[in-house]
Amino acid sequence: MNILIKLSSRLICELLYDLLKKEQNECLMSVATNKDITDNFRPDLILVDFKNINHELFSQWPDAKVVLIDTGLRQEDIVNALLSHKIAGVISTHTDISLFMKALKVIHEGQIWIDNGNIKALLSSAGLLSRIGKSESVSSREKEIIDLICQGCTNKEIASRLSLSEQTVKAHLSRIFRKFNVSSRSQLVALVARGCNECHE
Repeated sequence: MNILIKLSSRLICELLYDLLKKEQNECLMSVATNKDITDNFRPDLILVDFKNINHELFSQWPDAKVVLIDTGLRQEDIVNALLSHKIAGVISTHTDISLFMKALKVIHEGQIWIDNGNIKALLSSAGLLSRIGKSESVSSREKEIIDLICQGCTNKEIASRLSLSEQTVKAHLSRIFRKFNVSSRSQLVALVARGCNECHE
């Protein structure tokens, strides 16, 4: 299996490279430090941190499975990344090396690897959106916008998808923020992530 390591810290990249090379000799690996290295490398897995997740990564290697390395992220950031991008797994830096290798193998074979806490947070998004759906104070248009926000869409993208002007989207967004007492997209996504607990009360 070919593994590309694309992390913000060069030191952690090199340490992870050495560790994986020692544990699994048959792996062919590259550290993404410049364009020349990555152009001719066709990864099966890409190990990436939160700062390096972007749409360009997925378009450059559409067949690769992207694994988010959790370097101590807030749960809402992880949920936001999972909702916004096609991520095949989340592995914490606290993971034991044998479990880490097992996770990579499972992901390479086409399965998903996410710990229980993040799975619950993901499932909770459906719970909150379902509860929002029952609220008469939230319009169907606002529900659509909330869903697109959770997918990581910008105002421009939301406007395009729903055939609205960006100004109209901003107006809807202001009302949504007021209704749920939040002031940013990330707070709204975090609220979605906590929805399951609220639904069970």
